[in-house]
Amino acid sequence: MKETIIQFGEGNFLRGFFDCFLDVMNKSGLYDGKAVVIQPRAGGKCALLNEQGCRYNLYLRGIENGEVKQDHHFIESISRCIDPYKNFEDYLALADNPDFRFIVSNTTEAGIAFDKDCSFSDKPCKSFPGKLTQLLYKRFKNNMRGFVFLPCELIDNNGDELKKCILDYAALWNLEDDFICWINSENIFANTLVDRIVTGYPTDETTQKHPEDKFLDTAEIFHLWVIEGNFEDELPLKKAGFNVIWTDDVKPYKKTKVRILNGAHTSMVTGALLAGVETVGECMADETVSAFLANNLTNEILPTIGDTDDSRQFMNAVLDRFSNPFIKHRLRSIALNSVSKFSVRVLPTILEYKECNGTYPKGLTMALADLIYFYKHDTPDDAEDAVKKIKESDIKAILSDTSLWGCDISDMMDFVTECYKKIETIGAKDAMKWILSE
Repeated sequence: MKETIIQFGEGNFLRGFFDCFLDVMNKSGLYDGKAVVIQPRAGGKCALLNEQGCRYNLYLRGIENGEVKQDHHFIESISRCIDPYKNFEDYLALADNPDFRFIVSNTTEAGIAFDKDCSFSDKPCKSFPGKLTQLLYKRFKNNMRGFVFLPCELIDNNGDELKKCILDYAALWNLEDDFICWINSENIFANTLVDRIVTGYPTDETTQKHPEDKFLDTAEIFHLWVIEGNFEDELPLKKAGFNVIWTDDVKPYKKTKVRILNGAHTSMVTGALLAGVETVGECMADETVSAFLANNLTNEILPTIGDTDDSRQFMNAVLDRFSNPFIKHRLRSIALNSVSKFSVRVLPTILEYKECNGTYPKGLTMALADLIYFYKHDTPDDAEDAVKKIKESDIKAILSDTSLWGCDISDMMDFVTECYKKIETIGAKDAMKWILSE
């Protein structure tokens, strides 16, 4: 089978996401190609993956349509793994193969970044975009067509940002204008949005089934991949049955994900912690916390972003995902940097709800009061300045502080104060019940 895809990243996510998709396409007779994996950082697991023949077991586990489900896949879609820090020439030789068409990556949110200290003569460049520029330059010198880039890093406009970094390296290294024209005309950098929780190597009885598999991987069943452009004819992901959306604009899908999935997490987390709950699964099992979450989603978030079949379907999938018994998602980790998360994930919904309805949404306003109370009385993990401001200021000053929220929201003070006093006098859980009864 030919090698047709270059993949940057040997970690759990791509092995539980794209490599699974590729394996299914190959075994369904819809595609005929394997991925060559590039280890993006020194000290990775490339050698171990090669020792295992680049094959591994993947278990998809979760709740689908209200029922617990588990699927097992034996993944054989990776041909080999190259460590460019030890085999730089093998890495550059990939530019000589005309069969390569797609480059997929997941190098963490920090991976798509420009480092001015990188040099064209490095073997290899430390940065991911720097390595790509080295590979692309050789491809250009071979007078061959470019690639379609499908970055999976969780940053806005990931394709645009990756292209910008590559062009910045071309300028830094004084590479010829023809190369820059070739980057622009012969390569496609697609913005994408990915969504799947990949939990990695399991710590339960699943390991007993494959004690020799060092790359055993687990993930939830739910998945979503939104890609700007349409390459279904070349990469038949939808035909293979995957939840892939080819689109002209990824932004509306990003908004839906951030407002529903991330907004639900953020609007629930501090109140649940104050109520003595520790995991998302426990939240869903708690009658009051789960009802508070459902209220925020169905009565406040969904109507604000648009109650469509797609958004409602996504919301229902989120509730199934939160109830997944195989994932122990701790609220303390979700609560990290809650102030900035609230300002991006929840506050826009609050402000749009007020604009549409003339009043602030009660559940999400309670969530803001929960956050303030939690920061004042617990040990939040956030920027020192944000924690200090909330601990030392009154509610009006907190809501007026544009450095915290990006705008002055002090006109929310009366109801935030009322919610805060309820938490103070009857506790967070009973305060949720009070909101639900209003």
